[in-house]
Amino acid sequence: MVIPVKTGIYSNNYLNRFLLTKGMTKKSLLIHQSLYTRFLKDKMKFYILLTAIFIVGMLTGGITQQYWLLKSSPAMLSPLSPEPTVIPKPLLKYSFDNLNQSNFTPKTIDLSQEINSGEKHSGWLFDFETREGRVSGTANISAGCALSSFKSKCPVIIMLRGYVDKEAYMPGIGTKKAAEVFADNGFLTLAPDFLGFGSSDPEPQNEIESRLIKPATVLQLLASISNLPMADTENIFLWGHSNGGQIGLSVLTVSNRIKAASFWAPVSKPFPYSILYYTGDSDDHGKYLRKSISEFESVYDPELFSVTNYLDRIETPLIVHQGTGDEAVPWEWSMDLIKTLQSLNKQAVLYQYPGADHNLTPGWNSVVKTDLKFFNKFISPSRP
Repeated sequence: MVIPVKTGIYSNNYLNRFLLTKGMTKKSLLIHQSLYTRFLKDKMKFYILLTAIFIVGMLTGGITQQYWLLKSSPAMLSPLSPEPTVIPKPLLKYSFDNLNQSNFTPKTIDLSQEINSGEKHSGWLFDFETREGRVSGTANISAGCALSSFKSKCPVIIMLRGYVDKEAYMPGIGTKKAAEVFADNGFLTLAPDFLGFGSSDPEPQNEIESRLIKPATVLQLLASISNLPMADTENIFLWGHSNGGQIGLSVLTVSNRIKAASFWAPVSKPFPYSILYYTGDSDDHGKYLRKSISEFESVYDPELFSVTNYLDRIETPLIVHQGTGDEAVPWEWSMDLIKTLQSLNKQAVLYQYPGADHNLTPGWNSVVKTDLKFFNKFISPSRP
């Protein structure tokens, strides 16, 4: 009698007969079948366990990978997750890297009104368009480049004043005296009022933007000089006093069109320390400004807006005048600035005036003569 086996190799009747012919009893065959069936069940359990471990491992690995991807890439969110909040950063356009990439298209400079006329020069009000609004300013034009003929072109000095309260501001304040000396000696000077001053359009309401915007204003003016027929666009110079010095330094990190520059007691410390240093002079002891800076730093990296991080980009030769009696800008600031520039192999010279104040008094006449000599040294021989 052959006992049919439904599992494994014993499902073959021929094999059963073969085992029986070899002397295996039915009882032995049943025992053998039982043991083999148990073996197969254990083997199946093993494979099921192994498969389960593999599946769990795959799921765990996938979840772990997804977690780290989401952590490192906020943009990769689950479809069920809320969309991330994108914080706008409109002031990034005033970072030094973005200013360096900006294209300033020449605009018309309108000489709108003559305000004085002399034997050696005439004074004019002017205005020009910027991306942020129309800006007014004061021009002093040497008689050598008379408006009536434009036969002679004059080298240009862009002049940048320091800080002035709006209540006390008048066009030309902070630059007028030096500008007249330069114009009497053959130069055309342009001193922008900046937004919010003179007859310019209002400045931005954001306190920090109203400061960051100023280098962009000067860069636009620089690009527009080509539209002044009497301007020698091959010989453009830069002059700045106090905060105007910092604006000037900022311009030099972006443009290499300036032939040479002179800065009187420039503010040359990093942003925002360059602002915070003066907060004690305000009526609220700087509370409003500190709040504005705190809000700014919660969104932006201030290092992107600090001129001290970009001094290595300056290619323009420059001089700095500093009085040791200056109570607005410590003379050590100018010492540090020159040392830094010289360590970067830049053409930079410091002139110190013992006891002179923030306006280089006494010694003002000597300072202006030094500037004239310095600027004339860099005027191209091709000047008409």
